[in-house]
Amino acid sequence: MKIKKTENGNVLTISLAGRLDTGTAPELEKEINSSLDNIEELYLDFEGLDYVSSAGLRVLLAAQKIMNRKGKMILQNVNDDIMEVFEMTGFVDILTIE
Repeated sequence: MKIKKTENGNVLTISLAGRLDTGTAPELEKEINSSLDNIEELYLDFEGLDYVSSAGLRVLLAAQKIMNRKGKMILQNVNDDIMEVFEMTGFVDILTIE
């Protein structure tokens, strides 16, 4: 998985490409946790993301909990396959997806 971060003031965009799975989820979790100090808006751009496993869902849930206290988290460019996973797991009710 490739991770690209863009910070603009208190807004952070993290673009993901590849697979968010058991092998890559810890890398994303580390990037998110080390980047949120002064962040009020977190955007996760899924345009290049092909797959999300349960390990990836756990990282997204943890990030959402943090951002609920700090501001907001928005997922963008979610493909149909990943949206189906979010719908089946109830994550569409937890996450803000544009």
